[in-house]
Amino acid sequence: MVKAQLFLSLTVIVAVLCLPVRAQDNFLTAENGKSISIGALVHQDVEEIKDLMMGPFVKLDNGNILSVDGTDCIISDDNGKTWQRWPVFEHPEKFLISNERALLKTSNGVIILAFMNLKERANWDWQRDISDSPGARLPTYTVRSLDGGKTWQDVQKLHNEWTGAIRDMIETENGNVVFTSMMMRHHPGHHTVMTYKSGNEGDTWERSNIIDLGGIGHHSGVTEATIEVLQKGKLWLLMRTNWGTFWEAFSMDDGKTWENIRSTDIEASSAPGMLKRLQSGRLVLVWNRRFPEGTQSYPLSGGDNQWSEVAASNHRDELSIAFSEDEGLTWSDPKVIAKIDSSQKMDPPLKRISYPYVFEYAPGEIWITTMQGGLRVKLMEKDFSKSTK
Repeated sequence: MVKAQLFLSLTVIVAVLCLPVRAQDNFLTAENGKSISIGALVHQDVEEIKDLMMGPFVKLDNGNILSVDGTDCIISDDNGKTWQRWPVFEHPEKFLISNERALLKTSNGVIILAFMNLKERANWDWQRDISDSPGARLPTYTVRSLDGGKTWQDVQKLHNEWTGAIRDMIETENGNVVFTSMMMRHHPGHHTVMTYKSGNEGDTWERSNIIDLGGIGHHSGVTEATIEVLQKGKLWLLMRTNWGTFWEAFSMDDGKTWENIRSTDIEASSAPGMLKRLQSGRLVLVWNRRFPEGTQSYPLSGGDNQWSEVAASNHRDELSIAFSEDEGLTWSDPKVIAKIDSSQKMDPPLKRISYPYVFEYAPGEIWITTMQGGLRVKLMEKDFSKSTK
């Protein structure tokens, strides 16, 4: 394990590691943006989708859209305007699907859901004197459907420890399914990342090595990872940290083992991003940058061994997008697609636009929804990828 103290100097180093800052006349303002119903200002080429569910989404073979809500599978046949419900669990009183979850339709049509069961959340009791919450429990589960979401089977608990978040799931070129999860560690309390791999479409699972980079605090360590397949079968993991950038890891065995764990040059707030491969072949990344665009500062959180051992930007006022045509080596200039609109007086006020889900509804048409802030929008890839380098 790499001890947290080794990272105290990183806050200085990572401050200079960032994606390009655009000219100020391109920043999102009231003059070139537009206000939407949740109290956000969005880019002029972004369109609000009112009353859309949160997601994540998958598209069924008949074109219907599937997601989950509470203890139900929900399916829409009218582009998300209305939804029909089917129960996921035989005993729904024992389950509640977390808002932080991952959903996938495999190439063979099997629907797989990974989630934390909020009904089993227990023993969260953060103790400042020991910087820990001993015995905290929030387990990771999976369940799957073989008939397009009408019925569900094979409910499995994969670990019992506190799972901070489940964010993403992919199918590899070899037909393996891999999803990202977390596991809290203790003495002191901090978070770690791992993945689960299935070679039989979610019937059974194998856990990867645990990525533990230390930390002290209830938001410390590595957390909330997103994952994608790169060329030649390499898997790429991007993890939230408090160190000013996403950290990355790579796997050459479909998520069984992760190595080459290191900082990226993608500056990021202490908030998760979402990485997706589009049908065009580009990668798209949606995330909260370390600081508001055009600035190099933001009020810091932590540094007290309670939130975390280092002070970190928790900036979530803006959501940005960038594209890569070279497997993540370089990225287009990031563009803010949504930000808190200070001119709108909302009750309650909009405080965050973060925790994105990304869904390519049709080739080049990208739906972006957020868990925090309730953003529900769509945009066209061609309008935002023009500056890809």
